[in-house]
Amino acid sequence: MTAIDTTVPPSGTGCVECDETGSWWVHLRRCAGCGHIGCCDDSLNRHASAHARETGHPVIQSFEPGEDWFWDYRASRFLAGPALAEPHSHPADQTAPGPAERVPSDWRQILQSRAPEA
Repeated sequence: MTAIDTTVPPSGTGCVECDETGSWWVHLRRCAGCGHIGCCDDSLNRHASAHARETGHPVIQSFEPGEDWFWDYRASRFLAGPALAEPHSHPADQTAPGPAERVPSDWRQILQSRAPEA
């Protein structure tokens, strides 16, 4: 598999694992290899980087409206990339953090008190 597949659509409009568990996220990232949508490293669960570690898929793209940057976990750097299959972001009316109904009122405090990434 190549690091970027322009033909594969995103897996949905929210973090796959957070949706499965009823959790929430700060921002979303899309695996450029398989389309998996995961939450960013500023989120409570850091599912996008966990997906990269578990699958070996090293490149993500922001899945936020108006953002088109790519990140390579192997090189720890931004990179240029091609247009991926649509849609290019979650719906514009979807909140960040989100989804709104699952975000606790003290979400900032929760994130500040969490353990640093290993």
